Amino acid sequence: MRRFLIVVVVAVLLYFVIAQPVGAADVVQSILTIIGNALASIATFFESLF
Repeated sequence: MRRFLIVVVVAVLLYFVIAQPVGAADVVQSILTIIGNALASIATFFESLF
């Protein structure tokens, strides 16, 4: 069952990248921006502790 779900997720991602490459790039850029902001906030928190 797990392997089937992985194959389905990969297939949907590939379809999205092929069908909407600009949209897929925007989604990835947004996710990376969110992760970067979260890491910067965590770093600021720890810097303020010391």
